[in-house]
Amino acid sequence: MSKCFLKIILFTTLLPVLGFAQAIPKNYKIVSTAVPFMTISPDSRAAAMGDAGAASSPDASSIYWNSAKMAFLENKFGANISYAPWLSAIVNDMGLVTAQTYYKITENQTFGAGLTYFDQGQIQFTSQTGQLLDNFHSREMTATVGLASKLGANFSAGVNLKFVTSNLVGTTIINGQAGKPGRTAAIDISLYRSKYRAADNTQKLSLDYGLVLQNLGGKVNYGFGQYFIPANLKLGTKIGIHPDNVNQFNILLDFNKLLVPTDASAQASKSVFNTIFSSFYDADGGLSEELAEVMTSLGLEYSYANLLALRAGYFYENPDKGGRQYATAGAGINFKKTYRLDLAYLIPTNSGNPLANTWRLTLNYAIPSNKE
Repeated sequence: MSKCFLKIILFTTLLPVLGFAQAIPKNYKIVSTAVPFMTISPDSRAAAMGDAGAASSPDASSIYWNSAKMAFLENKFGANISYAPWLSAIVNDMGLVTAQTYYKITENQTFGAGLTYFDQGQIQFTSQTGQLLDNFHSREMTATVGLASKLGANFSAGVNLKFVTSNLVGTTIINGQAGKPGRTAAIDISLYRSKYRAADNTQKLSLDYGLVLQNLGGKVNYGFGQYFIPANLKLGTKIGIHPDNVNQFNILLDFNKLLVPTDASAQASKSVFNTIFSSFYDADGGLSEELAEVMTSLGLEYSYANLLALRAGYFYENPDKGGRQYATAGAGINFKKTYRLDLAYLIPTNSGNPLANTWRLTLNYAIPSNKE
């Protein structure tokens, strides 16, 4: 197994993080994990709003962003399917496909499920001298089931169970050890506060909040090493402005922090449970470096008569921690109150970005509760 191939694997795995790096200091420390596809926005609506979704209005994608939101879904049943080509500026055989659904069991409880498939395309195995040995089709997948329950008129909680599989190298021999697919399980725990209105309500203002502990699970073992998955803490809010019954404006703000070691290689032997807590104080730079690890998503959404929506957003990551900084835009249109089509487009803020021209397309379907 060549060192060159190992670099290809690392490049493929970490490129979503490194792709936006710009003017990064030499002593930067990127917080890296295995299966980073679990942090890629699966749906076009959130992707168009700078990847903000912890407190957005509930839909079928709530199983990913904050399963507690599903308790406030108004339709009896809903589903969506999304597709995004990945790194299309570099390769043409990578893509992310996601299908998500929900079903209201009772007025207060909703069941949800999701499946994400990340196709990383063909990877070539070479010898130390560059001789072609074999090809392998790299792929990863996450399957999720969740349940949300109302705990009050405006408050809900949710929990997800996940199965994760990552097949990067198959059974290829690496440093004398046979590789194998990495598999693990994880859970999400989430809370949601919906549509709290100011006492006077003179400006028709609504405030929603979301808190999510996501991807809490074991490491993945590829046979030649164990790696943390992207456990994270997400806190989000949505400010809704409703001037009348036709127009609505939403402002979303999410903060996200990975709950993994700042230097994963130096702490590989630590347990997942311990690193969740130590991730708040293990950075060499102290509090300032810990704050630099917080990623920010800002989203704006305008909807007209629940027929047309226009969206924009911005995602910011500190240059010392990967430097992903990009703007987003998108739109959504409803058809006959049953179908909705959403489109998102990523606009990089630096030239030569491998994620330039990334787009996502999502088709949503819903059955209102008053239908049999």
